[in-house]
Amino acid sequence: MMKQWLKTSINLKTLLTLLLISSCFSKGWSQENLSKTPNFIIIFADDLGYGDLGTYGHPTIKTPHLDQMAAEGQKWTNFYVGASVCTPSRAALLTGRLPVRSGMASDKRRVLFPDSKYGLPSSEITLAEQLKKVGYSTACVGKWHLGHKEEYLPTNNGFDYYFGIPYSNDMDFVGDYKAFKESKGSLPTENFNVPLIRNTEIIERPANQNTITKRYAEETISFIKRNKDNPFFIYLAHNLPHIPLFASEDFLGKSKRGIYGDVLEEIDHGIGQIIAALKEEGLDKNTIVIFTSDNGPWLSYGINGGSAGLLKAGKGMTWEGGMREPCIFWSPSNIKPAVVSELGTTMDLFTTFSALAGVPLPKDRVMDGFDLSGTLFKNTPSPRKEVFYYRGTQLYAARLGDYKAHYITQGSYGQFGEKEVHDIPILYNLSEDPSENFDIGASHPEILADIDRMVKEHQSKLVMGKDQLADKE
Repeated sequence: MMKQWLKTSINLKTLLTLLLISSCFSKGWSQENLSKTPNFIIIFADDLGYGDLGTYGHPTIKTPHLDQMAAEGQKWTNFYVGASVCTPSRAALLTGRLPVRSGMASDKRRVLFPDSKYGLPSSEITLAEQLKKVGYSTACVGKWHLGHKEEYLPTNNGFDYYFGIPYSNDMDFVGDYKAFKESKGSLPTENFNVPLIRNTEIIERPANQNTITKRYAEETISFIKRNKDNPFFIYLAHNLPHIPLFASEDFLGKSKRGIYGDVLEEIDHGIGQIIAALKEEGLDKNTIVIFTSDNGPWLSYGINGGSAGLLKAGKGMTWEGGMREPCIFWSPSNIKPAVVSELGTTMDLFTTFSALAGVPLPKDRVMDGFDLSGTLFKNTPSPRKEVFYYRGTQLYAARLGDYKAHYITQGSYGQFGEKEVHDIPILYNLSEDPSENFDIGASHPEILADIDRMVKEHQSKLVMGKDQLADKE
């Protein structure tokens, strides 16, 4: 009898211990561990392909720090940007709105240039401005590309501090363009007379792009240390691996993937330094770090461009390779580790950060983001069920659940064909066919009808902003 009692007692103790462990574990991965003012860092690569990171399947590019972030956090496999080129994509991220709403999308000039007249309208509310409402310190480090004039720079759009190149690193070209094309973008940094700006002052021209990745990481760490006692938001937007490619002496020639791999491995190294700084300052458990890219790879530059992996096409196009990007969310003991196949976009960051920081969303405009915190902290389904694929001001495709309908298809940079309007939209099941190889539209008219209804409802309420990209000085 005594033996039976002891056995039962031991079993009860074991059960209680397991329940306690389970309870502690469930509390361990919880939004509740974050303070009401968590820190946010967005790391935004330029022209990075879906297949360019080790954790997303690249066989020779070594990205150990991003791989570790993915293992400790969440790796999203259906994450999208707001456009397939630089300027509108960045506008979408920082405003939480489709770029056609702000006028940061155009059918005449797809991005801003050094001779562009305008930039992001002052009427738009950036994520930095949103977070400053509750006392955040804010910094933009890296590529801006939302207007190079002082009135459009980060310091006039909610950022307390700016250090970076105001547009793409291939602009202000002063060399032999034929040589540039023949070299596939590999020319000395002096051929690109781009300015390096601190706040509103040009401090270096041409910017030494051989060391720019290293300096961006250093500037980010410096801002973290200066603001460790305040909530902060850092937008680290690398100029690379956009063509032309540059790496410092410590990384040049070290990757098996050539200079493109050198560039990514240096970016990864800098991210590792940033994570180490967060841990050193005791900030890692109250900081959310996100890594993604502005659009897909610039395939026309051959070996010096990236790879979209199993996805079709790349930069400039509304096929999956142009707008679906790697995305990693990291925050130890807060974000529950998982591989997430739910839908998300960069526009959702505005909404999600606002919810976590306790800032009400603007009521005077249409917002296009969803709050992803349930998925991040509890692994609940994403509230996002649709994605709209714009090229300039025209809607080319739309996704609803697993299905994507192409109303218009068009290649870019001399690849993937001319513009074609489809009377019967091309339809793909992206869960079964992420490479968009097999059109199933003819056998699923009911799905096309559902997507068409969604598109018509969206377009019936859409008010486009005035084109901010077309005008030159």
